[in-house]
Amino acid sequence: MQEHFSLKPYNTFGVEAKAQYFTQISQIEELREAITFSKEHHLKLLFLGGGSNILLTKDFEGLAVKINLQGITEEILNDHEVLVTAKAGENWHEFVMYCLEKNYGGLENLSLIPGNVGTSPMQNIGAYGTEIKDVFVSCKVLDLESLELKNFDLQECRFGYRDSIFKQEGKGKYVILEVTFKLTTKDHQLKTEYGAIKSELENSGITNPTIQDISKAVITIRQSKLPDPKEIGNAGSFFKNPTIPLSQFEVLKQKFENIQGYPNGDKVKVPAGWLIEQCGWKGKQIGNAASHQLQSLVIINATGNASGKEIFDFSGKIIDAVKEKFGIELEREVNII
Repeated sequence: MQEHFSLKPYNTFGVEAKAQYFTQISQIEELREAITFSKEHHLKLLFLGGGSNILLTKDFEGLAVKINLQGITEEILNDHEVLVTAKAGENWHEFVMYCLEKNYGGLENLSLIPGNVGTSPMQNIGAYGTEIKDVFVSCKVLDLESLELKNFDLQECRFGYRDSIFKQEGKGKYVILEVTFKLTTKDHQLKTEYGAIKSELENSGITNPTIQDISKAVITIRQSKLPDPKEIGNAGSFFKNPTIPLSQFEVLKQKFENIQGYPNGDKVKVPAGWLIEQCGWKGKQIGNAASHQLQSLVIINATGNASGKEIFDFSGKIIDAVKEKFGIELEREVNII
């Protein structure tokens, strides 16, 4: 247990913020001890995975716990399906690569997403036509009140777009310990239609792609337009893509002929990046914070010296600009601490 500990290395924005107390755990019993300590000293808890989906706007008055649970296990279900369970502290991209090396299909479109396995169900991470819920079986959690282990299946997690029970009524009640996925071992269902995957495969002369080819295409696309957090501080997509009623979209289309939208049930999902760009914020910098020049959905710590509050205030200006022009209120995808 360390006091007044800098969390700068533990958040991908690279902002400076100190935790009143900090500890790292690699076993469930250590986690129980940390939670008990927090209760005895009346401390708030902050669980850290890869630090890729948080913005620290101030020092954390409480106990920050870095989850370092490691390990991957497999269970063959039949001749074309396998259950793969990964502990919460496993790096997400390295876990995807592990599965691809085994020729397990289902996660290839989620290559190069930052963060750890344990945080993947929290916001039902997704990319290029695939979401966690498509391959999710269950997750094991620790109940912070009773300190007992529980299992949540697919239905109990109530996954939505960048959403789950862990961001709603279950927020602050559980910590995810491990996640189990059902993947394919052959006859993989490939998803190549979304985004630029198809054109990337064509550019590479690939007409009969494997899951490994799709992963490489996704990595190439992401690297071409998304900044590496190791080089410039960011948390990936800062905003959710808003979903609006079809009637509202039709009204906007009369005013903005080029507005983009994708049917989503009886509603329409509008790309937040397009909205931000139309408001003139792509590549714009104020002080130490900026919208990335290649992907306006990404806010960056442009100088490396931005404070969390500076980045938060910058995002607020973008939200105000989009609401004023389009009448759509963007929602932050990043967790604000």
